[in-house]
Amino acid sequence: MTNAPHIPVFLEAVMNVFQAADGPIHTAFDGTFGRGGHTRAILNKWPDCRVVAFDWDEEAIQYGEENFANEIASGRLRLIRASYDEFKEIRSKDPSFPPEFNLMLLDLGVSSPQLDRAERGFSFYHEGPLDMRMDHRKPLTAADIVNTWSEQDLARLFIEYGEVQRPYRVVRAIVHDRKHRKPFETTKELASMIERVDGWRKKGAHPATRYFLALRLKVNEELLTLSRALPDLIEGLADGGVLAVITFHSLEDRIVKNIFKDHLHVGELVNKKVIKPDEEEVRRNPRSRSAKLRAFKKCKKGNSR
Repeated sequence: MTNAPHIPVFLEAVMNVFQAADGPIHTAFDGTFGRGGHTRAILNKWPDCRVVAFDWDEEAIQYGEENFANEIASGRLRLIRASYDEFKEIRSKDPSFPPEFNLMLLDLGVSSPQLDRAERGFSFYHEGPLDMRMDHRKPLTAADIVNTWSEQDLARLFIEYGEVQRPYRVVRAIVHDRKHRKPFETTKELASMIERVDGWRKKGAHPATRYFLALRLKVNEELLTLSRALPDLIEGLADGGVLAVITFHSLEDRIVKNIFKDHLHVGELVNKKVIKPDEEEVRRNPRSRSAKLRAFKKCKKGNSR
């Protein structure tokens, strides 16, 4: 397992929006632990804070157990292999789970280590199995979708989740190739076919980008998970607590924006406008280019609107 340095997206911006929280910081929830960059910053800034962190990726949990052993042993960090949409269920069943949190964070999308490991099947730049599961306990893979879904369902998926305007040539090629050649098994096989059919202007993004995004979002049901979980997380905020959400896709950002708006009767937006990366952030971490940050603060009782 690699120990290469990981640069968390929006680290400084997240810590800044957390400053809006009222009162002492005793509890924090990191729903997407990854390599623990944001959790590390929280632990360092608030020595009296206890962090509960979720991740559904077994490798992320193993990394945390190895690299945060002291924090776990001291009781300052608790790692749980779970999706953040299991927050409400675990909170209700586990008596040792904090009843509310001063700080909460979601850093959505695929992590850099997941992208960089070819065997995870997230990237078309690395030859690997057409998998894309963040949690290998789940049965559905990207190969299952590509090789079994109908032409109509594939087109709908790429339009709705990938925001591909005209995926029809690619979809017809998928259906043709899987029937007359062989099923798609690797990332390179699918990416090369998309490049052949759609063409690639070298200055633009790889033509497979949006297709791979759509497959990943569906395999992991990321949009459904976000829609289902956000209201539960807002409910789990302490009075004066702050929930920060980092998104990398317009569909994710729209969900966060609308759910925060729907909960203005119990809180307020920390920033009226969405936070986007500046040039320095993008230079330091190119994968932050499409990132957006929104934060919600739960009003103290008696101050809600």
